[in-house]
Amino acid sequence: MSDRTSTPVTAAAATAIPWRSIARWMVTFAAFPLGSLAARLLVGSVDAPVPALLGGLLNGVVLGIAQAWAVRDVRLPAVPWAGATATGFATGLVLGAAVVGYATDARSLVVQGAVTGGAVGLAQATVLGRSGLRPLTLLWPVLLAGAWALGWAITTAVGVEVGLRFTVFGSSGAVVVAALTLLLPVTLRRASKQVRS
Repeated sequence: MSDRTSTPVTAAAATAIPWRSIARWMVTFAAFPLGSLAARLLVGSVDAPVPALLGGLLNGVVLGIAQAWAVRDVRLPAVPWAGATATGFATGLVLGAAVVGYATDARSLVVQGAVTGGAVGLAQATVLGRSGLRPLTLLWPVLLAGAWALGWAITTAVGVEVGLRFTVFGSSGAVVVAALTLLLPVTLRRASKQVRS
């Protein structure tokens, strides 16, 4: 039986790039289109408040669970994270889709993405704050708003049939969003190493 708290952490280990955490986080890109597919099959198109709410909840649960899995070895609580992600996604999608009148042109989807991403970021920031990562709580909603807006811009630009009114951008946008949000697993990994030292 080993005691992790007694293991000394060198400066090099504390600043090393956490490749495993990065790789797991990048895999979460798949949760965006998989959650969207599940929402489309079970709820339908995002063309009214109820489908937006239910689709956002479903897609948010899938995304939240995937992200919690990706950072499972650090101090982020999985159930609150998944719940916050689902709540933020549902709230943001209802608001974002309504703001643009359920339109699917590029500009409208960028706005919808910013609103939805910002809402997810705000909800997730509450969990980050309770986990002792207060500095990240201010940046996270802004980062997600921008990343999700870009995710929709990319998905629209590559020619995905966005007129089908999906809950979230496609794989091309999701890969970029996962890369832009690598700040979270890297910060969590470094914070957990500092706690151990």
